[in-house]
Amino acid sequence: MHAINTRKLASFTPLATLALVFAPVLAHAHPGHDANGFSAGTVHPLHGLDHILAMVAVGLWAAQLGGRARWWVPASFVSVMALGGALGMAGVSMPFAEQGIFASVLILGVLIAAAVRLPLPASMGLVGLFALCHGHAHGLEMPVTAAGLSYGVGFVLTTALLHATGIAAGISIQQYAKAVWLRATGVAVGAASVLLVLN
Repeated sequence: MHAINTRKLASFTPLATLALVFAPVLAHAHPGHDANGFSAGTVHPLHGLDHILAMVAVGLWAAQLGGRARWWVPASFVSVMALGGALGMAGVSMPFAEQGIFASVLILGVLIAAAVRLPLPASMGLVGLFALCHGHAHGLEMPVTAAGLSYGVGFVLTTALLHATGIAAGISIQQYAKAVWLRATGVAVGAASVLLVLN
C-alpha cells in the first residue's frame, strides 16, 4: 500500500473547503425555491453549456498556469462578471456579447490545449474580457421579478464553485496523471465550442 502524500493532500484542502461552503447553494438551487432571487441566480449559470464550459475552463487554465494565477485569474473572472451582470441588469447594450461567449469557450480551450502561459496581468485581463460578456448575458436574462442583489450573489457563488471545480480537476490531473491529459481537456473544450456554434 502506498503512503499518503500529505503535501498533495494538503493542496486540496482549500478547494475541498470551498466546495463544502458552496454545496448548500446548489442543494437549494431548484425550481420553486426563492425562484425570483438567490436560487434563480445560482441555477442560471447551469442552464447553458457554454457558460459551464467557460467557467470550468477558467479554473483548468488557472491550475495549469499555477502560482498566483491559480487564484487571481478566477478572481478576475468573478469580479468582472459581476460588473457585466450589473450592466446587463441596467439594460446597457453590449454588442457582440453572445459572440464573445462562444469565443471565450474556444479560446480558453486553445489556451489549455497549447499550454499557453501569459503574464499574470494579461491572463487576468483576457478572462476579464470574457467575464464581461458572460456577466452581461446573465444580467440581461435575469427574470423581471427577480431581486437584483440576491440574484447576482447567487450566480457569482455558482460561478466561483465552477471555477473551483476546474481548479481541482486541473490540479488532480497534473499531480496524478500526465500533463498531456490536461491539454486534452482543452481540446475537448475547444471542440465543444465548435459544436455549440453549429447547433
